[in-house]
Amino acid sequence: FCVTGKNGFSRNLNPSEILLQIERAQKDMNIKISNIVLMGMGEPLDNYDNVIKFLKLVSDEKGLNIGMRHISLSTCGIVDKIYKLAKEKMQLTLSVSLHASNDETRNKIMKINRRWNISELLEACNYYTACTGRRISFEYAMIKNFNDTRRAAEELTMLLKGMLCHVNLIPLNSGGNDGTFQKSSLGNIYKFKNILDCRWAWQAHPLPRDPLVPRLRALPARQT
Repeated sequence: FCVTGKNGFSRNLNPSEILLQIERAQKDMNIKISNIVLMGMGEPLDNYDNVIKFLKLVSDEKGLNIGMRHISLSTCGIVDKIYKLAKEKMQLTLSVSLHASNDETRNKIMKINRRWNISELLEACNYYTACTGRRISFEYAMIKNFNDTRRAAEELTMLLKGMLCHVNLIPLNSGGNDGTFQKSSLGNIYKFKNILDCRWAWQAHPLPRDPLVPRLRALPARQT
């Protein structure tokens, strides 16, 4: 359901190319970048070695010196690499694209779930937290009449009960698919949030009304 995948795979970026994106953005916009999110155009954990090298470079005090706690890494749920990342004991934030409260629902929108189901994914997330002490951020794209029901909210509370985590509720960008899925209404998103808040001692975080997922897509290269 993410428009990014329509571009297909070309190749992995090397560490210097990833670093160059930050340096070019700083130069073009005349700003100092202090926070980084690795997501969107590809799966960071499928480019594991290069991403780890980049993280060490970007956080080096002799370089850009961006602290790990200011870096988020998003994954669709590559379980074996989550275990590997946990052993690095980096203090970055791991963001996991969950988007469903059960395997039947997640299988329909995320093929990765057929390789590693939700139970296996959450086991890896708990291991990550145990190794790093860091809270997991679960991303949940709100899809009308698909994963935004009361039952889904109740399932999600039980699924994540006891975990050190928070949940980001994201209105689906309906333009990112063939029309099969539509974003939840703002009212349904807040009903969903309230169920989570009532059942747990944490708060879910609805993101802005302007939907963020999925809308990342490559643009034509700028001529220089």
